[in-house]
Amino acid sequence: MTYTHLTTNELVMIEAYYQEGMAVSAICHSLKRSKQTIYKIIAYFKAGHTAYDYYEHYKANKQRCGCRKTQLTQNEQTFIPMHLDRDWSLDVVKGTYPDKISCSMRTLYRLADRGIFKKEDLPWKGKRKPNGKTEKRGKLAFRRDIRERSKIYPKLEREFGHLEGDTIVGKHHKNAVVTLVEKQSKAIITLRTKGAKS
Repeated sequence: MTYTHLTTNELVMIEAYYQEGMAVSAICHSLKRSKQTIYKIIAYFKAGHTAYDYYEHYKANKQRCGCRKTQLTQNEQTFIPMHLDRDWSLDVVKGTYPDKISCSMRTLYRLADRGIFKKEDLPWKGKRKPNGKTEKRGKLAFRRDIRERSKIYPKLEREFGHLEGDTIVGKHHKNAVVTLVEKQSKAIITLRTKGAKS
């Protein structure tokens, strides 16, 4: 059974029953509360406090409940913006250096919402991708999955002209090289693009 906190009405009623000298068992039966709860409240009243004092004490304790907000170390506060200046996203930073970031990728974006990071420094300016969106950047439109090719071309291993491609991104994501390897002859074709960002 889930415990529910005492309401102000219940506190006032317990105080009134206590001042009238009502037995604890009768108070429990009337309010449908456990004896331990009633004994705790009555002990508080016996110490010279009132129902109002108990409620104010309860509110003060309630404010300290919950998970504390994540705080980054000084090294993290320097390390992450340094990579954001290179057009890295927060999930790329976390994925590349999981041991240097103490919180999760989702927490990093929550920190950006709190203003810890400047959203204009993020590649997407802090905007999330809508649900169901597929990333199309950096993908070749004319490519075909190798599993599909083997079904369409039964003689794949013996025919000339089938290429396998890969992309190599340069330092600071400023340049990229596309490599194409012909499957039969192992000939390599490289295509360099300037100013590309992954």
